[in-house]
Amino acid sequence: MRRTLLATITLIMLTAATARAAGDEAPPWLQQLAKLPTPTYEKDVPAVVLQDEERVTVSEDGRITTVSTFAIRILLREGRHFAKAVEFYENDAGKVREMKAWLIRSGGTVKKYGKDETIDAVEDPNDIYNESRLKMINGSDDADAGAVFGYQSTTEERSIFSHDVWAFQNRLPVLSSRYVLTLPQGWVARNATFNHATISPVISGSTYTWELSNLPPIAPEPSSPRVSSLAPRIAVSFYPPADKPSSNFKTFTTWAQVSYWLSELHDPQATPSEALAEKARQLTANHKTELDKIKAIGSFVQNIRYIAIAIGVKRGGGMRPRAAAEVFAKGYGDCKDKANLMRAMLKVLNITSYPVGIYSGDPEYVRDEWASPNQFNHCIIAIKVSDETQTATVVTHPTLGRLLMFDATDEDTRVGDLPDHEQGSWALIVAGESGSLLRMPVTPVESNLLERRIEANLTADGSLAVKIQEQANGRWASGYRAEFRRSSRSDYQKVIEGWVSAGATAATVNKVEPRDDATAGQFNLDIDFTAPSYGQVMQDRLLIFKPAIVSRRESLALTEAKRKHPVVLTSNAYSETLSLKLPAGFAVDELPDAVKLDTAFGSYATNYEVKDGHLVFTRKLVQKAVTVPVDQYAAVRSFFEKIRAAEQSPVVLARK
Repeated sequence: MRRTLLATITLIMLTAATARAAGDEAPPWLQQLAKLPTPTYEKDVPAVVLQDEERVTVSEDGRITTVSTFAIRILLREGRHFAKAVEFYENDAGKVREMKAWLIRSGGTVKKYGKDETIDAVEDPNDIYNESRLKMINGSDDADAGAVFGYQSTTEERSIFSHDVWAFQNRLPVLSSRYVLTLPQGWVARNATFNHATISPVISGSTYTWELSNLPPIAPEPSSPRVSSLAPRIAVSFYPPADKPSSNFKTFTTWAQVSYWLSELHDPQATPSEALAEKARQLTANHKTELDKIKAIGSFVQNIRYIAIAIGVKRGGGMRPRAAAEVFAKGYGDCKDKANLMRAMLKVLNITSYPVGIYSGDPEYVRDEWASPNQFNHCIIAIKVSDETQTATVVTHPTLGRLLMFDATDEDTRVGDLPDHEQGSWALIVAGESGSLLRMPVTPVESNLLERRIEANLTADGSLAVKIQEQANGRWASGYRAEFRRSSRSDYQKVIEGWVSAGATAATVNKVEPRDDATAGQFNLDIDFTAPSYGQVMQDRLLIFKPAIVSRRESLALTEAKRKHPVVLTSNAYSETLSLKLPAGFAVDELPDAVKLDTAFGSYATNYEVKDGHLVFTRKLVQKAVTVPVDQYAAVRSFFEKIRAAEQSPVVLARK
C-alpha cells in the first residue's frame, strides 16, 4: 500500500513537472518579434536587437515608473552572452518591482525565467558601500545561434532629476528602438539629439514618443571614436508648468544653475581640519614655487586609496563629497573626495581651487546644449594659478582666470598633464554662479615625447648586442608608469622581453632598469640585450639587417581598404637615434632611401649616415591630436603604411 502511494505521488510530481515544462510559453509580443525576418549583416555580427523599448511614466509626487521591453536574436554562438536581462536601481530611491524573461530556442521550445533565476547584486563590488544595484537574469547558458531572448521589467524610483537619457543602440544592429515618456497634465518635455539628425517626438496628449528603426551595426575599428560618440541618443528634460513649480524635481536650464547647485554640495565639505592643515604645511615646507607646492599636494592626494562610497545618488547625495577632514583621517575616498581633499589642502596655502565635473572615458561625450550634472561620471580639480606657473594643462576661464587642470585620482598622470580620455572634452568648472563649461586642454606634441637612444654592436656572424635608453614624457610616461606599477617585477620583465623579442628574434634580455622620476614627470627605462643571428649572412659575403631593431611600442594598424568612422589620433612624438658599430671587414653596400613625410595630421622622417665605423640611423614621428574624417582615410592609411615600410627596410653590408 505504501509503495503504491509513493509511486502515485512520484507519478503526480513527474506529471506536474512535465506539465510545467510543456507549459512554458512566451508572451504574444515576444512570439511576434521572433517571427520577424533577420536582415543580412556582415558574417561577424553576433546578434540583432529586435526591440528595445522603455515606457517612462512621471508622477507629480516624484515617482517615476519605467516598463522595459527587450528582445534579441542570437546570430552566432559567440553572441550568447547578449541573452541577459539587466536592470539597475538605487536601493535608497527605487526598486525593480517585476522582471521576467523567456528564451525561444531555434527549435521552438520555450524556457521561462522568473524570481528563482533572478540575481540581485551590487553594481560595483569594488566599492566599499554603494546603493547602486542591479537585477539580472542570465540566459546565456541556454542560448545558442538562432535563439530569441526577451524580457520585461518594471522599475520604480524617486529622483530629484527631471531628465533622462536614451541610447537607441550600442554596437549591435537594432530593428526597433523606442523611448516613450508620459508626463502629468500640463508638463512639457524637451530633448537634445546627439550623434544623429534631430529626432523629434510624436506627441499625443502628455505622451512623447521617440523612435528609430533599422539601425545598422556599429563595427569596432582601430582608433575610432567611442561608441558613445557614434550611437544615436537623446537627452530628455521635463518641466512642470511655470505657474506650478514642482518641489519633487530639480530642473536646470543653464550650466550656471548646475554649477551653483553643485557648489552648494561641494564647498561646505572643503573645510580643513588642523591635522589636515599641518600635513599641507609639512608637504610644502621645502618648496618655493607655486607649481612645486601644487605638485607636492597632488602627489600626496593621488596616493590616497581609491574607495568609493555612493549614497543617495538619485537624490543628489552621490555628487556630494565626504568632508575633507574625514577623507584625510581615514585615508581613502573616491574621485570627488580626492578633489575635495586637495581643495582643502590648497586652501591652507591660500591657493583657490574648484571641483570640475567631467566625463571619463570619452572626450566627446559631454555636450554644451544640455545642461545636466548627469553628463558627468568623474570629478577632477581646477587650481587658480599665477602667471609664474607654466604648464601644458593651464587654461583660461573668462571670469576665473588661469586654471591648472589636474586629475587627483589618476595616479599615473602627474601635475602638468591630463589623461588622454579627458583632454579636449567639455568639463564644468563648479564655481557658483561663475561656473561654466570649459574645454579641457590638449597637451602639445612636444610634451608627449619618447626619446630613445640605442648603442649596438653587430658582429660578422650577425650577432647583436644592444643598450637602449628611453626617456618618456607626458602621455608616454603615464603609459609606461601604469604598465610598471600594475605588474609584478617578473611580469614586467616578461612584457619587456616580449617587446624586444618581437623585433629581435631569440633575444636574451640581460638588464631591465625602470626609473620613475615623479618630480620631472618622466619615466626612464634602460635595457640591455643580445640577439644571436640578428643579421642574415648570405654566401659569406653579405650581411643584411634592419636598423629599426625594436618597434615603437605604439603603432596604428590601419589595414582595411575602407572605413566607416573617423580616425582619432592622439598627441604623440617619438625620436630614436641608433649608433651601430659595423663589424670588422664589412662596409655598407646598400642603404634604404631616407624618408620624409609631412601631412596635416603628422610628420615622419628617417635618415642614415655612416661615420667613423658606425651606422647612425634616426627616425622621428610627430603625431598631432586630431580626428581625421572618413573621406581622408586613404591619406592617413597611406601615411602609416609608408612608416611601416620604412621601418622594415634593411641595410646591406658587404665584405671589403
